[in-house]
Amino acid sequence: MPGAGRPPADGAYPGRVRRPQAGGGPGGVPAGAEAAAEPPGPAGGRPARQGGGGSSADAPAGRRGRAGSPSGRVLAWAAGVTAGLTAVGAVLGLVRDQILAHFFGAGAETDAFLVAWTVPEFASTLLIEDAMALILVPAFSRALARRSEGRRGDPVRTLVRSTLPRLALATSALAGLLVLAAPLIVATLAPGLPDPQLAVDCTRLTATCLLTFALTGYCSAALRAHGSFLPPAAIYVAYNIGIIGTIVVLREPLGVRSAAAGVAVGGVLMVLVQAPFLVRQLRRRPAPEKEPVTTPTGDGRLLVLGLIAPVIAFALSRQSQILVERFLASPLPAGAISHLNYAQKVAQMPMILSLMLCTVSFPVVARAMAAGDTEGARFRVERDLLLAAVVVLTGTSIVIAAAPQIVELLFQRGAFDRADTEATAAVMRVYALGLLGQTTVGALVRCYFSAARPLWYPAAAMAAGLAATAVAGVLAAPLWGAVGIAAANALGITLTAVMLLLGAHRQSIPVRVRPLGEGLLRLATAAAWATAAGWLCSLLIRPALLSLAVAGLVAVSVFLLFLACAARAPDIPPLTPTASRRLAHARCHGAPHRHDSSSAVEAAPVGGDVPLDR
Repeated sequence: MPGAGRPPADGAYPGRVRRPQAGGGPGGVPAGAEAAAEPPGPAGGRPARQGGGGSSADAPAGRRGRAGSPSGRVLAWAAGVTAGLTAVGAVLGLVRDQILAHFFGAGAETDAFLVAWTVPEFASTLLIEDAMALILVPAFSRALARRSEGRRGDPVRTLVRSTLPRLALATSALAGLLVLAAPLIVATLAPGLPDPQLAVDCTRLTATCLLTFALTGYCSAALRAHGSFLPPAAIYVAYNIGIIGTIVVLREPLGVRSAAAGVAVGGVLMVLVQAPFLVRQLRRRPAPEKEPVTTPTGDGRLLVLGLIAPVIAFALSRQSQILVERFLASPLPAGAISHLNYAQKVAQMPMILSLMLCTVSFPVVARAMAAGDTEGARFRVERDLLLAAVVVLTGTSIVIAAAPQIVELLFQRGAFDRADTEATAAVMRVYALGLLGQTTVGALVRCYFSAARPLWYPAAAMAAGLAATAVAGVLAAPLWGAVGIAAANALGITLTAVMLLLGAHRQSIPVRVRPLGEGLLRLATAAAWATAAGWLCSLLIRPALLSLAVAGLVAVSVFLLFLACAARAPDIPPLTPTASRRLAHARCHGAPHRHDSSSAVEAAPVGGDVPLDR
């Protein structure tokens, strides 16, 4: 596996306890999944600690250090489920965009809605994906670690009582303020719109998402920290179903406003799909009655501005790239905002899928940091980043090679004509150049925000990238229109990724910068060759579906062939030999090899062996 930060085999993770027996896995995990993943003995031949069976909830104090810690097989299952449901949500998102393109095209009416769409885009990044997760997953991980000490008074419930009411009150107030200030916001975001009142109406309809997205993000972070990944993975399925259904039902009386109303409906569905599972998790473990009540230190101050400001500043800066793009595109001919939107929605799919592994493993990294195991956290971050890069660069090759065919198959119907296809494809190819930067930022930011106190450096790096995007966009938009804006976006996010990579070795999880950089460069070179081969095939074949299929197959084949034949970057193992050695040994001996350090890490993954009772 990539990343050489391997813990020593002779007891790298002290305080090991027995895994829960079948039926006692995390929420949403099949019965027996954790027990099946337990190797016969820990790495280095140290015998496993013996003790009574049962779930971690029933273990005595000091024996529950790994309660809720997912094993390797559970993480693989969670990543698979998350990726699968994310793919379903992404497909429904494409259906949603296809409906918008079919009914409303890429003109002034769609531009007005997309200005209002900035609100849910901004809110989802701040309240679901970035800020909320980066703040709450470590907080819930620390509360779960304290819960494992067996003291009276549940730290998890204390954390919920001290944070959830404040969050709901604050976001409700912001939603009301957004309704009142909608005309000013539209005039600021897109001063060149031909129909600003339509954008104002849509903005007011989408304002409710501030509350619903905040509750959604809170539930998602809490459930993932508890090891329950299925409900959070389903939120965008529910969200897009709400939007699609509302458009279909209300399109005739409301026009494009029906899409804005669908945002409100979808937000409610995202909360409903998770709330019952979180309530069940909070009720699952009654507090013991043996020791005095102790209040967890620090987490009660979770919403203090000084603690969350670095994360919020990072998330705001990251999502502000959308604001810059829409501001620069509003004076361009009608449809420019729509072309940027459709191109981003399609081009970002490889990036979204690539970050699923990081999303699933982030609670594991946070627990490792809570236990003081920086070496194990570093190993997982390095491995996850390189694996995510493989996924995103493979998808990038296909997107660039066959962009016109993808857009034609997805959108070219109804009011979306051939000219829109060509304009969107041109933007999508340029925008895809920044996908590796997007993935690198999403993976590396966990190094900075896994510790108890978030750091300011990611916000500064993101602000520098945003400034680069703005300056480059101002210069490029008059010359190349939406394509120039997409190039500025790619430049800005790539600059941020480089800054985060260069600064990561000095932060809470000191990843190895040079090997990671060389590994990413090797993968990018393979992607360049794959893109060229796929593009050539797409030019030689005329039917869109066949051209896309052949170009995609050739691009993936060339990418994998290049990785197999090219010299490997120093100090970064290939992606598959560790698993191959384990499988070969298992076939011969029926168990993983206990004396191979790399096998030891894989047999005892980070999160399965991290002591939580420190």
